[in-house]
Amino acid sequence: MDADTNAAPDTNTAPAAAASAASDPPEDAGSFTTVKSKKTHKRKRENDAVDMDTEGHVACKRPQFPPISSDKLKGPDEMRKVAVPAHRYTPLKENWLKIFTPIVENLQLQVRFNLKTRHVELKTCKDTQDISSLTRASDFVRAFVLGFQVEDALALIRLDELFLESFDVTDVKPLKGDHLSRAIGRIAGKGGKTKFTIENVTKTRIVLADTKVHILGSFQNIKMARTAICNLILGSPPSKVYGNIRVVASRSAERF
Repeated sequence: MDADTNAAPDTNTAPAAAASAASDPPEDAGSFTTVKSKKTHKRKRENDAVDMDTEGHVACKRPQFPPISSDKLKGPDEMRKVAVPAHRYTPLKENWLKIFTPIVENLQLQVRFNLKTRHVELKTCKDTQDISSLTRASDFVRAFVLGFQVEDALALIRLDELFLESFDVTDVKPLKGDHLSRAIGRIAGKGGKTKFTIENVTKTRIVLADTKVHILGSFQNIKMARTAICNLILGSPPSKVYGNIRVVASRSAERF
């Protein structure tokens, strides 16, 4: 009786074991293959990269270069040319010594007037200390060529905050014939009174050359003078323009 009860479970479990063996793939019967996760590969690569970087930083050294001489730093000599119109030949000849002296003695540049090309040529040399002096000298000569006095143009060499601006009357308003002449007359005034008043109030210098207007001064002062001249061209009466520029000039003086 006991033997029969012990044998019964064995006969029942045998088909179940066979069914489970049939359902499992044949690979499970043998050795299991372990698959490495991607995170471990990534961490290993990062660790290798860190090791390589540290080794590289340790190996490299800061390069040392000898100091460059001032002659090599400047490079080749530079030249600027300023064209001189025909009506400025005589004033240039009369004031040549006043133009020549500050350019050569103060800025250490070479200057000459080329008779063939009618240009004032400016060139740096081995004695030139500041490369920006070439730009200052060209602005100084250009201001004189446009019609400014030598004393006024010299301010471009001495001061850093001065600029030169030019525009045409027809750029403000397309005028022709007598209308253009009247606009230029309103800018100049009787005996140059209007132009002198604008210069004194805005602390600028103005040159009227035909339809061209040239203004020399600081940025803010040029803006005030340009606004006043544009209002005169557009037809505003001089008295109104005087009042406006005086108000603006007083406000700017209070700021500073």
